[in-house]
Amino acid sequence: MSPEENKRKRRDRLYIIAEILDIAKDGTLKTQIMYKANLSFSQLNEYLNFLVNLNFLEVKEVNGRTVYKTTEKGFRYLDNYKEILQLLKNTKNNLKKLPINWINNMS
Repeated sequence: MSPEENKRKRRDRLYIIAEILDIAKDGTLKTQIMYKANLSFSQLNEYLNFLVNLNFLEVKEVNGRTVYKTTEKGFRYLDNYKEILQLLKNTKNNLKKLPINWINNMS
């Protein structure tokens, strides 16, 4: 595997969901989610539909624009996801294998 290929890591669905919910905490536009989460348009639509159907995201119209915002249920998912990562961190003590970059900011 080349160094360039090694830098690109495959993200799992749970990580991508957490990333989208984290991006949408304060409400954000679809395109901002797409770019910040590094998703294609079709991937983005798949995840947004899924998260809206689960009530993890809510859709609002703000000044004629569609805004996606994390719901209380979505925040619970984020909290639980971070808790699981913390348990893995404490158990394995190997950050390189943990997929989420904000695990280091946890106290």
